[in-house]
Amino acid sequence: MPAITVSDLHWFTPDGRAVLSGLDLQFQPERTGIIGRNGVGKSTLLRLLTGELAPASGHIFIDGSVAMLRQTVQVRADEHVVDLFAARAALGLLRRAEAGEATIDEIADADWTLEARLDEALADVGLLVPVDTPLAELSGGQRTRAALAGAMFAAPDFLLLDEPTNNLDGEGRRAVRDLLARWRGGAIVVSHDRELLEEMHAIVELTGLGAARYGGGWSAYRARKDVEQAAAEAELAGAEKELGRVRRQAQIATEKQDRRDSRGRAKAARGDMPKILVGGLKRRAEETRAAGSRIAERQRRGAEEQFSGARARIEIFDPLSVGLASTGLPASRTVVRLDHVTTGYVTDRPVIRDLSLTIAGPERVAITGPNGSGKSTLLALVAGTLLPWKGHVRVPVGFALFDQRVGLLDPALSIANNFLARNPGTTNNQCRAALARFRFRADAADRIVGKLSGGQMLRAGLACVLGAPVPPQLLILDEPANHLDIDSLTAVETGLAAYDGALLVVSHDTAFLEAIGITREIVLGDPQ
Repeated sequence: MPAITVSDLHWFTPDGRAVLSGLDLQFQPERTGIIGRNGVGKSTLLRLLTGELAPASGHIFIDGSVAMLRQTVQVRADEHVVDLFAARAALGLLRRAEAGEATIDEIADADWTLEARLDEALADVGLLVPVDTPLAELSGGQRTRAALAGAMFAAPDFLLLDEPTNNLDGEGRRAVRDLLARWRGGAIVVSHDRELLEEMHAIVELTGLGAARYGGGWSAYRARKDVEQAAAEAELAGAEKELGRVRRQAQIATEKQDRRDSRGRAKAARGDMPKILVGGLKRRAEETRAAGSRIAERQRRGAEEQFSGARARIEIFDPLSVGLASTGLPASRTVVRLDHVTTGYVTDRPVIRDLSLTIAGPERVAITGPNGSGKSTLLALVAGTLLPWKGHVRVPVGFALFDQRVGLLDPALSIANNFLARNPGTTNNQCRAALARFRFRADAADRIVGKLSGGQMLRAGLACVLGAPVPPQLLILDEPANHLDIDSLTAVETGLAAYDGALLVVSHDTAFLEAIGITREIVLGDPQ
């Protein structure tokens, strides 16, 4: 039976920072979800399994074949859909054979079922496009689907998927879940998509303490994790209490002995006791103190070891804490008004046609629809980065657009300088305090934005917008959940649920939309 075994695996960044330490894992032909906070090594683990990276030490044993789907598909001008299936040469041979241009030997090697099987693989992921379509003509979501079809077409023993549902619409997400449900090989899936994780046979959580495996999908993991966390915290609290008791007991014993010694020295100083008796009392006092110290030291060491052991079983991390000031938005205030708006990017090919929309007060509106239906275009209209061809757009309140590229940040500036630039009049102390809530403390706030990872950049954008002394009365969010780990996503959900302004959100993550309390959904139609 195919299997992947990871034994005592270590990997370090080029600057020597440990990412994976002493990792021991085994993967069977089942669906396994990999979860953990940003930077803990999830994508690194997949790259190690493919051989793209080499371990610093330890071993990886792979009995079977693997195929990898990455977070993004890099597109060159000369790449076509067929290249995702590694079938360009075979398809070219088939076309030559069909045209009567192949030699007898080539005809014998032709795979006459290839094109039909390629079309069937694409249809399985909801794509009805010719295999010679340039990848550059597909949307990001369509390229992800095509890449998934290509990975599965090779029929590997293990599929390695890195955030396969990012940038996919609801239909695309369902297609991925359905494909994995039918997949009979192994699948190792890095994801924060809770609906996808619910379909896993097992969850592996990577933390700073190593890896832990949980049977079942997301709900089963969450229930077991909550029980473990509560037990670990109770154990730590008990160990801390016992350590305090032992220390207090040792202090009391020392103070009692000091008082006895003091009385003995005072009595001896009065001279009403024979010297031999004074010496004996002194020796006994010293022996008692030494014995008491040994007992106290053993108890202290035992209590400290118990406390250290309990502490080691709880991962130390700095949680993201989102607290928002009031926007002061009245319930009757119009925040967005679109009147019969038509717009697009290419003349005579409108993306949005004759759309009217009004958002008033602290409404929470989700824009949904398939990839290419104009969701991001609508946000660009509201934000003023795209002008209408016809109709009128009015946004009479302050707002912030949070796009997928975090374009509100200047990549050449530090996080702190970005915050100060977006929030003129704030002091350095106010800036540092706001950034600290988003885990940018001390020198971390001085990091240059252009050098941040995707998750860090998104967190920095959140800090600069939501950490303002008075947040904007309208937040425009374009797929804000795509690059957040689950812990950070939960914190952001909590913060946005407490936000008292208006929300206009594009997201395919239904769990995220439910958590932030969406009050209205606007569904855009199929792309033209």
